[in-house]
This record gives sequence, C-alpha cells and structure tokens, in this order.
Amino acid sequence: MADQNLENTQFFKVEVDPETGVKKVLSVVYEALLEKGYNPVNQIVGYIMSGDPTYITSHMGARSLIMKVERDELVEEMLTEYIKNNNWSRK
Repeated sequence: MADQNLENTQFFKVEVDPETGVKKVLSVVYEALLEKGYNPVNQIVGYIMSGDPTYITSHMGARSLIMKVERDELVEEMLTEYIKNNNWSRK
C-alpha cells in the first residue's frame, strides 16, 4: 500500500487551451441559453453537477463547445471571477 501523507495539501493546476478559453466558452454558452429562453445559471449548474451535456442547448454550437472544457475548469473560472469581483483576492 502506498504511503500517504495526509498532512500536506495537494496542488491542483488546470491548463487552459487558448483556442477554447473558458471565459469565451462560458460567454457563448450563456448567450445561447438566453437566446433559447433557458435560465443559463440553472442549466450550467446542471451540466457541471451531472456531466450531462443535454443541459446545454446545441444552439450556436454551445453543447459541443462546452464539452471541450473540463467541468472543473468551468468551476475554477467562475470561482476565480467571483472572488475577483468580490475583492477577496490578495493580488
């Protein structure tokens, strides 16, 4: 059995593909959901929580676009923006 050191925090780093920048993906998906009459927040949360792409409309290519981004990257981007917009950042 591998020796685990539970005293140290593990680091998690996500690499972003510039062609499918997470901000751009979220922007397109958000607009597509709005145009189709959906609540974008509810639909994106449903997708992130379940991994089921049918929460996202195929309008404007939104479904295929969001599937190119890992769900943890979506959460990381949204949390980063939330922290920045609420002045929690120490940078």
